[in-house]
Amino acid sequence: MVLLGQSAAELKAWVEAQGQPGYRGQQLHQWIYQKGVRSLQEITVFPKQWREALAEVEIGRSQLRCRHDAQDGTVKLLLTLADGETIETVGIPSGDRLTVCVSSQVGCPMACDFCATGKGGYRRNLASHEIIDQVLTIQSEMGRRVSHVVFMGMGEPLLNLKAVLQAVTCLNRDIGIGQRHMTISTVGIPQQIQRLAQHQLQTTLAVSLHAPNQSLREQLIPSAKHYPLSQLIADCRAYVQQTGRRVTFEYTVLAEVNDRPHHAEELAHLLRGFQSHVNLIPYNPIAEAAYRRPTEQRLRQFLAQLQALGVTASIRRSRGLDRQAACGQLRQAQLSV
Repeated sequence: MVLLGQSAAELKAWVEAQGQPGYRGQQLHQWIYQKGVRSLQEITVFPKQWREALAEVEIGRSQLRCRHDAQDGTVKLLLTLADGETIETVGIPSGDRLTVCVSSQVGCPMACDFCATGKGGYRRNLASHEIIDQVLTIQSEMGRRVSHVVFMGMGEPLLNLKAVLQAVTCLNRDIGIGQRHMTISTVGIPQQIQRLAQHQLQTTLAVSLHAPNQSLREQLIPSAKHYPLSQLIADCRAYVQQTGRRVTFEYTVLAEVNDRPHHAEELAHLLRGFQSHVNLIPYNPIAEAAYRRPTEQRLRQFLAQLQALGVTASIRRSRGLDRQAACGQLRQAQLSV
């Protein structure tokens, strides 16, 4: 049994099943979620004899293998999981905010052509406690409380929806991060956006679009051939109607690939008439792809074109670029540890 991810009530029931008084469940909850302990042996308010008897019980924490600090304050961690698999997670400070970019899978099956994670293949889904652990680990490493969580790290969150929903519940209920401060990203999986909408979360849905037409999208995202762009947009419109929450579209800008004036016109036509926002993300280079990052001038021209066409859009600045911690640069194992 793994304790991380359990609610206060569940932990109370567990300690009572061990023959301990119920109040120790609240102590256990506090030490796991507020103090961030990695083993029951660290919980000094528990009787020593009981702690020794629980030596085999796992809280469910990962092991820190490597830490990289970027010049802008971004921190990237390489974590080793219980089965030896590795993932990366990123802490992004900004004023009073600390955002954690969490991974939801070991690797990723979507194989997006410009993404280091997709180039590395797919291993398995993460369990909910392995997602929650990333937040606690960043919190501990950076010495401050996490305020925002984005499911934009390694993997496709909607292919691991059950564990992602469990993690959202725990992060909200037990760590105290508001759902409105969480974002769930997806390339787009058939039927899964509708399933997410049924849960009526207050989280933000971010759809990785990256192209304004089907043919270009299939070049960049191989899985797009199974999910026509017209259907994806229809599902996003239905999501807005059902949840009352706007959809954010992520658009990685690749120089001379998807940043021409006719691309802006196509994108404006595609998104006309419903509540959405476009985040333009300048391409973050990886060794495995030959795409180029747009110039600042071209990026601003593309933004201006979209805005002139009535699209609500902004530029999302890359963080941690010098340590390969930016969007699309995460790996199962670093090039050099």
